Amino acid sequence: MLAIAGVLFMVYLFSLPRQLFDNPTCMVLEDKDGNLLGARIAGDGQYRFPPGDSIPMKFEQSLIEFEDRRFYRHPGVDPRGLARAVVQNIKNKRIVSGGSTLSMQVIRMSRGKKRRSVLQKLIEITLATRLELRYSKKEILGLYTANAPFGGNVVGLEAASWRYFGKRPDLLSWGEAAMLAVLPNSPGLIHPGRQRQALFEKRNRLLTRLKEKGTIDEVTWELACSEPLPQKPLRLPQLAPHLLDKSFASFDRQNSKKKSRIRTTIDASLQSRVTSIIDHHHKSLSANQIHNLAAVVMDVETGNILAYVGNAPEAGEDHGVAVDIVTARRSTGSILKPFLYTMMIQEGEIIPQSLIQDVPTLLSGYRPENFHEKYDGAVTAKKAISRSLNVPLVHMLHDYGLEKFHHGLKEMGLSTIDKQPGHYGLTLILGGAEVNLLEVTNAYACMARTLNHFYDFSGEYNPMDFRPANYILEDESSPADNSKLHREAHVVSAAAAWLAFDAMQEVERPDSEGGWENFRSRRRIAWKTGTSFGFRDAWAIGVTPKYAVGVWTGNADGEGRPGLIGVLTSGPVLFDIFNALPNSTEWFEQPYDEMREMAVCRESGYLPLPICPLDTVWAPVTFINADPCPYHKTVHLDQAEKWQVNASCEAPDQIVHKSWFVLPPLSEYYYKSKNPTYAPLPPFREDCQATSEDTKPMQLIYPKRPTRIFVPTNLDGQLSRTVFSVAHRDPGVTIHWHIDDEYIGWTKDFHSKELNPPEGDHLLTLVDETGNRLVQKFVIIKKN
Repeated sequence: MLAIAGVLFMVYLFSLPRQLFDNPTCMVLEDKDGNLLGARIAGDGQYRFPPGDSIPMKFEQSLIEFEDRRFYRHPGVDPRGLARAVVQNIKNKRIVSGGSTLSMQVIRMSRGKKRRSVLQKLIEITLATRLELRYSKKEILGLYTANAPFGGNVVGLEAASWRYFGKRPDLLSWGEAAMLAVLPNSPGLIHPGRQRQALFEKRNRLLTRLKEKGTIDEVTWELACSEPLPQKPLRLPQLAPHLLDKSFASFDRQNSKKKSRIRTTIDASLQSRVTSIIDHHHKSLSANQIHNLAAVVMDVETGNILAYVGNAPEAGEDHGVAVDIVTARRSTGSILKPFLYTMMIQEGEIIPQSLIQDVPTLLSGYRPENFHEKYDGAVTAKKAISRSLNVPLVHMLHDYGLEKFHHGLKEMGLSTIDKQPGHYGLTLILGGAEVNLLEVTNAYACMARTLNHFYDFSGEYNPMDFRPANYILEDESSPADNSKLHREAHVVSAAAAWLAFDAMQEVERPDSEGGWENFRSRRRIAWKTGTSFGFRDAWAIGVTPKYAVGVWTGNADGEGRPGLIGVLTSGPVLFDIFNALPNSTEWFEQPYDEMREMAVCRESGYLPLPICPLDTVWAPVTFINADPCPYHKTVHLDQAEKWQVNASCEAPDQIVHKSWFVLPPLSEYYYKSKNPTYAPLPPFREDCQATSEDTKPMQLIYPKRPTRIFVPTNLDGQLSRTVFSVAHRDPGVTIHWHIDDEYIGWTKDFHSKELNPPEGDHLLTLVDETGNRLVQKFVIIKKN
């Protein structure tokens, strides 16, 4: 007998499965406060949420009062309840009550749809007592709450609360909690037309019992009893559908069941406001056949994503509403320009006041053009950023080094720039690469975080300030480990970041009258826009000490549209989102410990020569090793300072030596029309001869250097004409044109000619009226 008893005891001991419920659950996405952002239906087609951490008090008291009043006093089986059930069944000559406790119902739900019988009831009784030995009462309530049927394909309290009342279970009223407490007993009653009056009366009887017990007062009872029943199941919230898809894809790759509930860093209220802003702008942009928008908002300090709108909610299936633009690879346009500006400042190659060439350019076979197809001759680096000029930035990239810039972008976390530098060439700065909105916005946020921490870390740097953005709350970054701080900047220095954000506060774009329109915000924001080739992608990214916001507008299928320009389509969205954020007048603190007041050339922005006029600016300490001013020179003038002279034509004591700001002829040609104070270099007196290469007055605009010119053919099979242009310090001078030593003609004031040389090698010779010569080889190639 002892052996049999021992065997029975062992069977009893191991009778309960290790895991009672192994059903698939919904992928549930919550905001930082536990509010539901969205959910994906479980694999078996049921709305079954993962088990929660707690049970709402109203539901617990309603459930225990309705199903199992002695739940906290019995060992899994209630003899009084069983006896009462037996008596009721005998009186009614049919089964009207099973006498099951909540523990027994948990066992029945875990075993699936078993046919009811005395044997099954005995098995449930036995396993219920074993359940009580393994789990606490609260845990058993949790198992029931997470797995009870609530009608149709709704399983579990949390799913029922959202499907029937559109709220979290802890926000349920007494009437709502009571209805859900009685529903698992007869889940079919929830369906319209299926004895819903019976459900209403059943709920109110429970509320009356709760009042009689003293759980609720008279007023609460009256209000709860008057509450109507829900009409039909509600749609689950879909506040962040693309982030839900992203989470599900990650969950699916990990093949894990424990992470089907994700608490994110999203702020549901902000997410709703940003979605509304996107929807508002989508209505107007769609009139121009611009159908897709995306936005992301980040907290600078933590790197947490506060809002994630992957696409315009009303874009429609025909226009790729399911495409997550936030993580899609798109052409950069000009959005990377501030990064190059920052890197060059950090290495001391330029400061904001440094002049950069802005002239027709051909570099390594690449001919960049400014968006407005005009040139300024030379502009400051800061102005090149605020006006988003293409040609100066290409010159800057050429001088800085393609490989170094490519490496720097990788260090900033732009993983989509995954090809060799040579693949992109100089177009890397103008949209020749692809990035996604999440990573490029995060790069600006990391720059801001580095700058914010400069004084917090006593002028040192934490390499972890440049890290990927995060949207999972439990993965939130911990405070910096001060033992891992570095003296040198890992990616971007604080001084370079501060100067970059200072330049990004000013945004200028061409107006309809050929001038420049200044775009300003009521709030202090460092922002940059970008437009890709063919008007396919429009970007706007802004950053403050607290927030970084990224916006993209365009079409998911890559269709370009006229007017799809960053400052016009994405910029307004950016400012509306910033206006939805808490306002703050705080700005980045200038990192004085990493900067010095330096004397620079007032006109060129480079380290001054002894002959340069001086200005004092704040610059990074690295600028002390920069190049000296390349534009100032000492010129020798006559007493009237009207002509250049030299010792061959003027007595030394009659020569006036003067510092002069001299741009190359091609730069001067464009610069002087935009800068009325610019004084061209005086010409040489007729009896004097120029003696230096630097004083040559002519410079070709096209062709600038030996080049091959591909010329298309006309309909008659003849070669089209080619326009040749030259700049002269004195536009009023006469220039005589020769090709292959044959005289072609002359020009005055406007030095351009349409020429039609045949295929083959040629030599262009230009001679001005004072004898200055300019010679250039070129090749004409017929383009079929």
